[in-house]
Amino acid sequence: MNKIVVAIDFSECSINAFHHAMSIAEHCDAELILLWVEKTTTEKEKYVDHPKNVTNDVQAAFEDLIAQYQPQNPTVKISWKIRKGKIYTEVTDEARIQKAMLIVTGTHGASGFEEFWIGSNANKIVSASTCPVITIRGGINVQRPLARIVLPIDSAEETRQKASFTGFIAKRHQAEIFVLRLYTSKLKAMRHNVDLYCAQVTRHFEEENIKFQIAHKDCVNISDATIEYAKEIDANLIAVMTEQETTTSNIFLGPYAHQIVNHSPIPVLSIHSKDTLATGQGF
Repeated sequence: MNKIVVAIDFSECSINAFHHAMSIAEHCDAELILLWVEKTTTEKEKYVDHPKNVTNDVQAAFEDLIAQYQPQNPTVKISWKIRKGKIYTEVTDEARIQKAMLIVTGTHGASGFEEFWIGSNANKIVSASTCPVITIRGGINVQRPLARIVLPIDSAEETRQKASFTGFIAKRHQAEIFVLRLYTSKLKAMRHNVDLYCAQVTRHFEEENIKFQIAHKDCVNISDATIEYAKEIDANLIAVMTEQETTTSNIFLGPYAHQIVNHSPIPVLSIHSKDTLATGQGF
């Protein structure tokens, strides 16, 4: 069975993320693993026992959450875990251990357990994860079905690699994909690459019988153009590549992906070029 790890800090934002993960789990025959991390700042702290009252409160909160929502979604198996350490590390390690298909996390939040830990770690989770990540800001209408997904295509070769997992999600939700060609240059060669990658992506969708439309925009800032278009069509999800750059000491989330994760009022699906795609198909 597929598994989805949901980062929870019991803020309204993270509960919203839980609702979205529940819907995805229903459509993708997946199990939910809810994860709360007690933040530590030093290696020594990692081995200190949880304060009993905090641990008990977290356990009670998980049990209340599952008791409230499990009856509404009886086909979805829900479990919870508590880990201690650096938040983004523990979330991504749990996903790796579980061989999860997806991580779902809020992009900001505050609770009595840990002030704003989701907000400060969302981009770190996206950067460090070995599986796709959906980030969700607060205020998203959890009742809306996932019907429209924006798939921006630019001149980077890796841009095509998000098509397979996005197609998998779309097919399971019977959603339509809006392929957005983004032209950032007047050079014919650059525009040709965008058109070529778009053709490859849409051919894949045709083979998989996935509904799609094609649009285009000339733009300077890819993230602004993508978010603007997603608002225009009232989209439910934006699928982006993380555009990672690796150094000897850090992993940085690419500038446009970072901007979309931080500023999009619409949930964002971030996929690494190195990710193994859920459908087993790639480019």
